[in-house]
Amino acid sequence: MTKEKNLILNAIQIEQRIVRMAYEIYENNLSEKHLMMAGVSDNGYVFASMMSKEVEKISPLKTSVVRVDINKAAPFTDDVHIDNLAEKELVKKPIVLFDDVLNSGKTAAFALKAFLNTNIKKIEVAVMVNRSHKAFPIYPKYKGYELATTINEHVEVILKGKEKGVYLF
Repeated sequence: MTKEKNLILNAIQIEQRIVRMAYEIYENNLSEKHLMMAGVSDNGYVFASMMSKEVEKISPLKTSVVRVDINKAAPFTDDVHIDNLAEKELVKKPIVLFDDVLNSGKTAAFALKAFLNTNIKKIEVAVMVNRSHKAFPIYPKYKGYELATTINEHVEVILKGKEKGVYLF
């Protein structure tokens, strides 16, 4: 038996939230010249790329987008690493970590591990959907949508294609 998907946010609503979040990111980083946008693979990276374009469109800030690769099923066993980035490029830089859904905070907590050995300026967390089932002390500074769910429900974020949307099932 397949569960029925319920549309929570459509493509237009996702775009509206990206614009709003881009303004929030800009407002909180007015004194910066450059922001690192770090997206947790795979959807977080797509989200970070979308946000990078929007921030550069509305502000003078320059952005760089990097992918944070993490084995979400077994974060304890595999190393977390940042693609195509020398550690020196992070020194004294503000970083915004992006993921599509924040559930328990576990993935975000492990993703932060990739930045802890570098003298960064600050890290902020941005998510499209915050489910608030916190087991780890990760709270997003930027969120597209706050959604109260049961632990048995699943949230799927699709950021590309004609099915673009946020679904609950």
